[in-house]
Amino acid sequence: MSGQQHEVTFRFLAQPTDVNFGGKVHGGMAMKWIDQAGYACAVGWSGAYCVTASVSGIQFVAPILIGDLVTVRARLIHTGTSSMHLAVDVLARDLRRDEQRLATSCVMVFVALDGQDGKPAPVPRWEPRDDSERRLQAQARQLLELSKGMEQLVDLRGVTLD
Repeated sequence: MSGQQHEVTFRFLAQPTDVNFGGKVHGGMAMKWIDQAGYACAVGWSGAYCVTASVSGIQFVAPILIGDLVTVRARLIHTGTSSMHLAVDVLARDLRRDEQRLATSCVMVFVALDGQDGKPAPVPRWEPRDDSERRLQAQARQLLELSKGMEQLVDLRGVTLD
């Protein structure tokens, strides 16, 4: 079944235990949901245990309120040898008004690991099926190049901050 599931959607209600002192779902809870959906998507695609390698461009666009129907959608947008790049959106719907809004979005990279040594394991190649998916894949590749450039520019190992 590996290589079949390229998208995962979670749905649930935002609960009082999910909110901060301002009465809105706190960012840490949204990040937990993002990581869970991303993990499920990555494992569903690769058929292997996966770890989060990076989260880029996380944006908190609109608040999530108690009672909102939360939808977390993770979808594959690029694969490398052992890595999977995912676009993750968190949507919040006010059920009384039937209004949905984008609350949070980001791009995640997961790496598949083998069961023996915990070393990176190969993942099935993903190919975009339409223009929208091709655009997302191109953006994932740009983000990958940006990340590589940042690593070369900023190497903080051994540097102490004042």
